[in-house]
Amino acid sequence: MMETREKLNLTMLCDFYELTMGNGYFQTGYKDRICYFDVFFRKCPDNGGFAIAAGLEQIIDYIRNLRFDPADIEYLRSRDMFCPEFLDYLKEFRFTGDIWAVPEGTPIFPHEPIITVRAPAIEAQLIETFLLLAINHQSLIATKANRVVRAAEGRTVLEFGSRRAQGSDAAILGARAAYIGGCNGTACTISDQLYGVKAGGTMAHAWVQMFDSEYEAFKAYCEMYPNNAVLLVDTYNTLHSGVPNAIKAFNEVLKPMGITKCGIRMDSGDMAYLTQKARKMLDDAGWTECQISVSNSLDEYIIQDLLRQGAQIDMFGVGERLITARSEPVFGGVYKLAAVENEDGTIQPKIKISENVGKITNPHYKKLYRFFGNDTGKAIADYLCVYDEVIDDSKDMKIFDPEATWKTKTVYNFTAKELQVPIFLKGELVYKSPSLQEIREYCRQQVDTLWDEVKRFDNPHTYYVDLSQKLWNVKYGMLKQKR
Repeated sequence: MMETREKLNLTMLCDFYELTMGNGYFQTGYKDRICYFDVFFRKCPDNGGFAIAAGLEQIIDYIRNLRFDPADIEYLRSRDMFCPEFLDYLKEFRFTGDIWAVPEGTPIFPHEPIITVRAPAIEAQLIETFLLLAINHQSLIATKANRVVRAAEGRTVLEFGSRRAQGSDAAILGARAAYIGGCNGTACTISDQLYGVKAGGTMAHAWVQMFDSEYEAFKAYCEMYPNNAVLLVDTYNTLHSGVPNAIKAFNEVLKPMGITKCGIRMDSGDMAYLTQKARKMLDDAGWTECQISVSNSLDEYIIQDLLRQGAQIDMFGVGERLITARSEPVFGGVYKLAAVENEDGTIQPKIKISENVGKITNPHYKKLYRFFGNDTGKAIADYLCVYDEVIDDSKDMKIFDPEATWKTKTVYNFTAKELQVPIFLKGELVYKSPSLQEIREYCRQQVDTLWDEVKRFDNPHTYYVDLSQKLWNVKYGMLKQKR
């Protein structure tokens, strides 16, 4: 990754309560108590069957650069809330703990740990906000992008949303996340410069309006960019002037050069009708290789409907409804304490209880497995167990239906894969980040392991995420104690 922007110190990008609690831990003797926190989410966006993990690379960069500058310390001192010893501690602050995470691009499901943090209490608490914002934002956009890409059924999808994003980072990292989810490129130039997400684009309506005639605008563009001539044909009248003038420009400029690859784009109107008519006009004129691209407030459902209606579209430019995940713009990831270590090294599970059953946490330091069928290569179920349990995938196993714990399913002829990998151990980075292209390809491969029933947009099949018997006993026992 090429980095051209000046790095910001994001240590102070935290909720203020993380600092008040840190000061409290310091003064009450909990400063060095080892804690285990899980990052997880409770519900898939758009009522989908799964989500896509993204944002880990930015977390790695954040952890490696954690520090408090003198100006930060002085600001905290000015609040007159923190003891001098705590402020002295922050002067030398560095992350010294362990972090495990599922790799970016992995399909993920509610209530299973995406990231697990093991660290002294102050360190573990302080990183909460950034871990959540990184995972919540990019996982949301990657998930939405994957839905859009699947709706396009193999056609090219480009991310076009920078101008509608909520801020510069949302645009830049949103393009990165959209690429992980399967988009082929972006309109955002800086995302190409920083992350290698290929940027592209041709013209806006202003280009066409700038010239005395639509044909002159098209002809000039073809002369300047003969190998990337994609003409916007809906400035005035798509079928009566736009497409005919595009064909005329192609004939006069591109044909003598022997160029047959070109394109037209539409940004308004009845896309199903217009693209069918435009396709016939182009084919009749001999421009069978001319591609038709469309934009204008698209999402997975509109794309799906257009294709069902016979629209002749080769490429989709998807903007505001992707970059903002407009249909459900909050991922809902949370950061919850799961366990603490006692002085003798034993691990004491912790649980959060709520009248809202969906907010009851899974306690303990855990491991997460995914079971793959040896005969199909498809994901069968995920299995959450206590950290010291060993999975024997040479034997049949019974797992519980997540919606009815009295109903079981037997899993056989499978391979168990542990999903989380170590990222930091004792504060040192031990993970080699793959390239963005590798993450994108990994995401594609992993989504292919899901059954089509899980990938449905509406009423997807519920994927099994089961607790081991040992973990269930711990959780149930703690619930009974807290009554």
